[in-house]
Amino acid sequence: MDALSDVLRTLRLTGGVFLDARFSAPWSLATNVNPEKFKLFLGSSTQIIAFHYIVSGRLMAHVPGGAPRELTSGSLVLLPRNDLHVLGSEHGLKAVAANDIVMTESGLWELRHGGNGAVTHIVCGFLGCDSSFDPLISALPPLLSINVADTKGGAWIEESFAFAVQNLASDGVGAAAIVAKLSELMFVEALRRYMLELPAQECGWFAGLRDPAIGRALALMHAQPQKDWSAEELADAVNLSRSTFAERFSTLIGYPPIRYLIAWRMQVAARMLRETNRSIAQIAFDVGYDSEAAFNRAFRREFGRPPSAWRRETAAGQSETSQ
Repeated sequence: MDALSDVLRTLRLTGGVFLDARFSAPWSLATNVNPEKFKLFLGSSTQIIAFHYIVSGRLMAHVPGGAPRELTSGSLVLLPRNDLHVLGSEHGLKAVAANDIVMTESGLWELRHGGNGAVTHIVCGFLGCDSSFDPLISALPPLLSINVADTKGGAWIEESFAFAVQNLASDGVGAAAIVAKLSELMFVEALRRYMLELPAQECGWFAGLRDPAIGRALALMHAQPQKDWSAEELADAVNLSRSTFAERFSTLIGYPPIRYLIAWRMQVAARMLRETNRSIAQIAFDVGYDSEAAFNRAFRREFGRPPSAWRRETAAGQSETSQ
């Protein structure tokens, strides 16, 4: 499995739809997801990725300080770090806060706002993830957008969104879950598109993934995190000198190779603690530690508490969410 897929698995994305919005020009709204309002859906998530899918119409979108971009029906807007952002019929209009939201009998939040002009219909939601290791999230710009129709297989994805949105409007069973899962798919597609379109001189985790040598090294560490890798072994495996490999890896990824390996091991361990009944000692061995004490120290450095406490707190959080 490739490194991008591995990291996506540790992110453990969970989607939720929270707003059906219909705006009529002129309009402008400043918004981001309020974690407290949607705590029930977020569970143990430590990171929120907001999204807007444009069902029909057009809008302008930007984050403060960023360039505005025009988006039309079939576009998906992603805010990887849940930054405050502005949506509007035109750029430069005075934005109001998104606080006039009412709950319908079906449980779907609705927002109606604007004047008497052209109508734009969007569905908004969020993706939650609970990974503290975020070279992927931190490498992304504050706002990403893709046109669903332009993606590979985009026709069926766009049709699926349209079908789900129609069912949302009529309180169709499972419609919210369909939109949530589609938003996860679109997040992955947006990541792929972003990586492929990066300028050649760009640095960051995605640039490292695209680099033939560094991408291969990442794949090796992800495939065998329990192996006692050294920088020399990784350099040999990708046909680079140790100094060239270490410098290129650190420049692109932002971590020295072995520091990255340790952080990745902790993410694998966290997934095992959350999803399996393996003992702490077994998990320590599975991620490359002969000593449970050494594993405990490494885990505490990464997560701020020992693995046993982290497991209990995570299990308690999941139990509260399911009730």
